[in-house]
Amino acid sequence: MSKHYHIYGIGAALVDTEITLEDHDLTAMAVAKGVMTLVDEARQHQLIRHLEQHLVASHRASGGSGANTVMAAAHFGCRNFYSCKVADDDNGRFFLEDIKAAGVDYPQTGDLPAGITGKCLVMITPDAERTMNTYLGISETLSVAELNPEAIAAAEYVYIEGYLVTSPTGRAAAIELRRLAEAAGTRTALSLSDPAMVQFFRAGLQEMLGEGVDLLFCNRDEALGFTETHRIEDAIEALKNIARTFAITCGSEGALIYDGEQLLKVAAHPVKAVDSNGAGDMFAGAFLYAITQGYSYQQAGDFASLAAAKVVSQFGPRLSAEEHQALKKRFLALL
Repeated sequence: MSKHYHIYGIGAALVDTEITLEDHDLTAMAVAKGVMTLVDEARQHQLIRHLEQHLVASHRASGGSGANTVMAAAHFGCRNFYSCKVADDDNGRFFLEDIKAAGVDYPQTGDLPAGITGKCLVMITPDAERTMNTYLGISETLSVAELNPEAIAAAEYVYIEGYLVTSPTGRAAAIELRRLAEAAGTRTALSLSDPAMVQFFRAGLQEMLGEGVDLLFCNRDEALGFTETHRIEDAIEALKNIARTFAITCGSEGALIYDGEQLLKVAAHPVKAVDSNGAGDMFAGAFLYAITQGYSYQQAGDFASLAAAKVVSQFGPRLSAEEHQALKKRFLALL
């Protein structure tokens, strides 16, 4: 059966404000470094007040992990659909215009609801580590009502953002999406998203995974945490029980890809890291683009590594349309 969409994604719709700061700023604000922390709007305003002197050089971009991945794959050439929830405010309209510009379809059900679109404060320290404090806003109420069964059945893959585990309705939507995909013969992919999600919401992630997914994305810390192991070799064996294939990103050490039969090693592309925000999202987007275009898992891993290296070499979680095309051209030249 021919599929109209390459990827159907679901996840939070957030507008990111990126700020560069020092480690002592994080300490002064009592912010845990290197993870995503959910906060209420009052706490986010408190952080912004503390960082007022940094806001002059801040950068606004639409984001959310799943959205970054789906938009990256779309810029490379995939036909994609994204389910999310935004409010009738400036950030909501900004987000939808951005996703539309990337060529991604989304549910259009008339007027946007009242409320506040989700916002993420992304704090970047000199070591390129990203620390996120997120106010989910209306995105926290993402539910099965936002699913589009026709688009799910028309996709080669569904891509589920692990961050949905923090919302009861979002988690239920992820579980139902996986069920609908399995019934329609659509492959399933899920990202563990963040070490904090694994640490605090492991049982919920297991619910979302069900009897297993076709493709799992995670980084080394998430792999070890989810499998409750201390050696990556043990984590790899454990992951085979929940994912038919998977990709484990290992930062400057590259990545490990299991294609269902063998473990493949992907080399890193050495760059001067400036901002790690969006690296995992880009890796997943480039990987999904490559395998839906018929490339091997090794080739997909090599392309994803190249694309992730480009993202960490500059500020922001995403690349311009022109940069996506330049990366694809470079990748094809290496084949």
